[in-house]
Amino acid sequence: MVDWFIGLNPITQALLATCFTWLMTALGAAVVFGKKDLSRKTLDGMLGFAAGVMIAASYWSLLAPAIEMSEGQSLPSWFPAVVGFLLGAVSLRITDRLLPHLHLNMPTDKAEGIKTKWHRTTLLVLAITLHNIPEGLAVGVAFGAAAVGLESATLAGAIALAIGIGIQNFPEGTAVSMPLRRENVSRFKSFWYGQLSGIVEPAAGVLGAALVLIARPILPYALAFAAGAMIFVVIEELVPESQTGGHSHAATMGAILGFAVMMTLDVALG
Repeated sequence: MVDWFIGLNPITQALLATCFTWLMTALGAAVVFGKKDLSRKTLDGMLGFAAGVMIAASYWSLLAPAIEMSEGQSLPSWFPAVVGFLLGAVSLRITDRLLPHLHLNMPTDKAEGIKTKWHRTTLLVLAITLHNIPEGLAVGVAFGAAAVGLESATLAGAIALAIGIGIQNFPEGTAVSMPLRRENVSRFKSFWYGQLSGIVEPAAGVLGAALVLIARPILPYALAFAAGAMIFVVIEELVPESQTGGHSHAATMGAILGFAVMMTLDVALG
């Protein structure tokens, strides 16, 4: 099974890996079939966990390899990582300003982006979809980087990143479907919208892998770009949403646990 996966084209590997992360989102959303609600404390802990995973992945799986593969080049080794990181964050900021979306646990009149009359449910799903884009892109770039054959970017590391992103997608799926169910949306629709938030990841993953294979020189910039985009999401969305519900300690410990899990995966497998 492992040999079969290793022999695949890196774009196909990225597609399968991001389909796995999408599946984990769907499994998290499926919790709604067993429960109508979860405590706010549990949801805050889940969001904190997702933030911790993304922070650890941004360094070990993306920024560290970007810096390492830039050593010995004409530019300082930090330059591609810094430029890519800033571009990733700025790109997400621009998207955040333009795309209509609504953060969890916020009233509809607090929707961000271009003003629209879209339904609250759609705005909630778009908020999660927005930060699934850099997650899918990160996985795709990691598999593309592994295919290039550089020592600092390995297939095992790309797989570890996909596993870590998949693990944190489970609580994200739950964090979308449960609030919808609380608002008396049907179980099926709550599940449908929850899993739909992750459907963008396979597309972003394929795009990331393809870009790296087509233009190898952009590889360190692409890795850092994905890291910048993910850190923007953590600071802009996950941390504030997990800390404003009155359960900051649960959210903080969730983040610590998530960081430790992703760090362990990357160091042990990568």
